[in-house]
Amino acid sequence: MDNLRQFEYPPRFGPEWGSGGIFALKYHRGVLYFTLAFEAEAHFARKDGEKIYRFDLLGKGPGPRSGGDTYNAVEAVDDEIYFGGWVHAPAVYEGRIGKGGRILFNNKFSHIHAYDVEEDKVRLLWSDTIEHGTEWAGEISEILYDPLGDRLIVGRADGHRNLGIYSVDRRDGKAKPISDLPALKGTHHLDYVCFDVQKDWRKGAEAIQTIDLVTGRRIITDISYGEASVDGGGVRWPAPGCATSAYSRLFFFVRGGVLVGDPLADLEPLSFVRLFDFGLSGYSPSRTMAKPIAGGVLVAFNAYTHGMLHPRDEFEKKMLEANNFINGPSILLYITPPAARIVAALGARVTSFEKVGETLLVAASTGANLAADDATPMDVGFRDISAVSVDNLLTSKPPPVAFVILGRHVEDKAWGGIPLYGYRESILVVNSNQENKLTIYEYDFNLPAGRAESEVYSLKQGRQVLNLSSHRGIISFKFEQTDPEAKIRMYLE
Repeated sequence: MDNLRQFEYPPRFGPEWGSGGIFALKYHRGVLYFTLAFEAEAHFARKDGEKIYRFDLLGKGPGPRSGGDTYNAVEAVDDEIYFGGWVHAPAVYEGRIGKGGRILFNNKFSHIHAYDVEEDKVRLLWSDTIEHGTEWAGEISEILYDPLGDRLIVGRADGHRNLGIYSVDRRDGKAKPISDLPALKGTHHLDYVCFDVQKDWRKGAEAIQTIDLVTGRRIITDISYGEASVDGGGVRWPAPGCATSAYSRLFFFVRGGVLVGDPLADLEPLSFVRLFDFGLSGYSPSRTMAKPIAGGVLVAFNAYTHGMLHPRDEFEKKMLEANNFINGPSILLYITPPAARIVAALGARVTSFEKVGETLLVAASTGANLAADDATPMDVGFRDISAVSVDNLLTSKPPPVAFVILGRHVEDKAWGGIPLYGYRESILVVNSNQENKLTIYEYDFNLPAGRAESEVYSLKQGRQVLNLSSHRGIISFKFEQTDPEAKIRMYLE
C-alpha cells in the first residue's frame, strides 16, 4: 500500500488500439499481480520489490512486445498464479492508414502463463497462433480452476478461429476443446461453470452455456431478454461483460444490465434486471470485473470502454456515436439483495479491482479500447491504481451523480435502470420537442426477481422537472413516442 504511487503509467510504447489498462489484479500469497496492457508487462509486486515479465518466452524471436490481457483472465491455485490473454510477439505496427493506423496480426499469440510464487519464476504453459495478417486465434479471456478435475477451464470468443471453451492441463499445458460455442466470460456457479455464448459480437450474449463439473455435460440456456426482463423491455446489444455467483444464483452482467438466477432453472429461471442502459450507448460492464466483496456483489459499469475515431461505413458511424457519447461517470455498484446501490463514481473506465485486507485496489484508464483503423503505436491512456477503504466504500452515503441521455439514443424502447437506494434527492429533467408520455418502472433487486411496478406521466413540449425522490428502488423509463431531439438529465444527490 505504501508503494501505490509507483503504479502510475502515462502513455508509453505499446502498438495496439487506443488504450489497454491495468488488468487482472490478483493478490495471492503476498504477491500482487497485474498485467499492464498494451505494454505487455506482467507485474509481480512484493514487499521486497517488483518483478516484471515482458513475455520473452513467447513469440518469433526478439523485438518489442505489445498486448497482454484486456479481459481479466487470471486464476490462482496453490503456489501458482495463472494469467492469460494475447500478445503481439513481436508487434508489427504497419503505420498510418489515413488519419489512423493499422497493426498486422501475423505474430499475435494467445497465451497462458504460470507464475510460481515460491520460486518467483514464470513459465509458458500454453500458446496458440494462426499467423494471419488480419485474423487471430481466439484470445484467452477467462480462466477458471476446476477443483474436481484439477484443470483450468478457459474461454475464447475474441478472435476468428479456435473459439469456445477449452480444458487445459495446468502442469503440461495440453488443451482440448469441451465446447465449440464461442465463450468470452464465465464464472463458477455451484458445481458448474457458466459461460456466455457469443456467436456474433454484434448480437451480444445469446445464451448461457453451463458445464457440469461432475458429469461433463453441457447445458445451453437460450435468452429472450424481452421475456426475461423485469420491466418487460428488451435490450439493444447485450455485449457480455463479467460474471460471478452469489446467493446460489448466477450474476452475468451484459451491456444494459444483468442476467440473474439459475441457468438450469432448478431454483428459478434467469431474469434480466436492467442497469445503466442508455440505449445507443457504449456504457457497459465490459472489460472489467464482478466479484463478491463482504458477501455482496461489486461490479463496475464503465463510461468509455470502447471508442472509435475514424469510421469506415455506416455501421461504424453508429458505433462512433454510441461509444464516444459519455452518459455519465463510471460506477461501482454494490448489490446486496434486495438493494443495489452506487458506492463510487469514477473516471473513464475501471479495468480491474482487488480486495487486499481492508483496502480495495482499483485500476483505471482514461482511454478507450479503439477499433477499425484507429491503431496507435503507443498506449494513449493514463493508467493508475488507487486505494479505497472497503469500510468507507460500503458504509458511506452514495456519491452525487449526473447522467445525460439523448432521445434519439433511447427512442421508444425501455432504458435506465438507475439505483436510487441511499439518495435523498433525485430529479429527472426532460427537454421535450413534443408532447409525450413517459412510463417509469420501479423494481428492487429481490431474489427471485419480481416484475416492476409502473406509473405513467404526461409530458408537455418544453422543459419539465420530475421529482423522483419518492422512489427508493431501481427505476427505468420508456417514452411512448420517439423524440429524437429530446435531452434528458438525471441528478442524484
